[in-house]
Amino acid sequence: MILHLYIARRFLRALGIVTAVFIAILLPIDLAEQLRRIGPEQGLGPVVELALLNLPGSLYQLIPLFVLLATLVLFLGLSRSSELVVIRASGRSALRSARAPVAVALLFGAVAVGVINPIVAATKAQYDMRSARYLGAEERTVSITREGLWLRQGSVTEQTVIRASNTNSDGTHLFDATFFQFDAEGTLTHRLNAREALLVDGAWALSDAQRWPLAGAGNPQAAVETHERLALPSTLTREQIRDSFGRPDTVPIYELPGFIAQLNQAGFAALNHRVWFQMELSSPLMLAAMVLIAAGFTMRHTRFGKTGVMVLAAILLGFGVFFVRSFAQVLGESGQLPVALVAWTPPAAAILMALGLLLHTEDG
Repeated sequence: MILHLYIARRFLRALGIVTAVFIAILLPIDLAEQLRRIGPEQGLGPVVELALLNLPGSLYQLIPLFVLLATLVLFLGLSRSSELVVIRASGRSALRSARAPVAVALLFGAVAVGVINPIVAATKAQYDMRSARYLGAEERTVSITREGLWLRQGSVTEQTVIRASNTNSDGTHLFDATFFQFDAEGTLTHRLNAREALLVDGAWALSDAQRWPLAGAGNPQAAVETHERLALPSTLTREQIRDSFGRPDTVPIYELPGFIAQLNQAGFAALNHRVWFQMELSSPLMLAAMVLIAAGFTMRHTRFGKTGVMVLAAILLGFGVFFVRSFAQVLGESGQLPVALVAWTPPAAAILMALGLLLHTEDG
């Protein structure tokens, strides 16, 4: 147990060093990028604010790389000091020696999902909101609530708020839709109800629509207009609606199941959010796979030579696993592969492959 704790402390120290190095590299780059995006006229304060809000998300994406590099630092250090030779001479196999960093990686992955993920989601949401404010862009166009789907469109002269009880997968075909039209001063001018509303060629094509004039009308019900077909100009596009749902990484892991249920209730498949949720749950296995991959190439004495080649092979294999996982995520988000297969197969396959490598090189 003492030996396991010693190796675990060495691994945590290496992980801290690697993380600090990447923070020192990424923060100045992000400061320059934010200065380019919002311009120097905003001042230094907003630039630093946006860079600090964006930093946790950037680091969170690189956690598998941090774990891989920390494992390389750990076992290369143990090899150079001949501590690994002593450990192996005491009768401990490679798998038993790797047990401590694997356990730390699993625990760190669980902490990352349960604690760091909500923090990253909050900082990313704040980053998006403040970036939109500094850039003068609109924030969210779409909102999902228990009452259904809400959209907002508008121009300088008027704004329209749309509520629909249900929709298709991309939000361009609304059912049981209500349109509230406001003028530039924010006064409600008209209300429209439609059985269906279809977004085509820059306009909503309404079916079985009723229109109530509300501004200055003594009895709106007496002035109601009925239209079998009605076209209402729109500034929304399919891409704007799709991009306005918010990225799944801006929703805390604890709120994702409820958010997915709301999307499903509104008629959306929510594939991106379902895939992200499952991949977050499988991330501890991904970190364990990175530890085993690095251990398979570096649990050897440096006098055997080719240390640089082994380190390069471990890094390339780690990046290969990460690429396969990202490619599988794209296939899952497009609906070509089942969500569970996309999320759990790459880390499980990487663990089995790394275990095979360790058993193949094991001489005890």
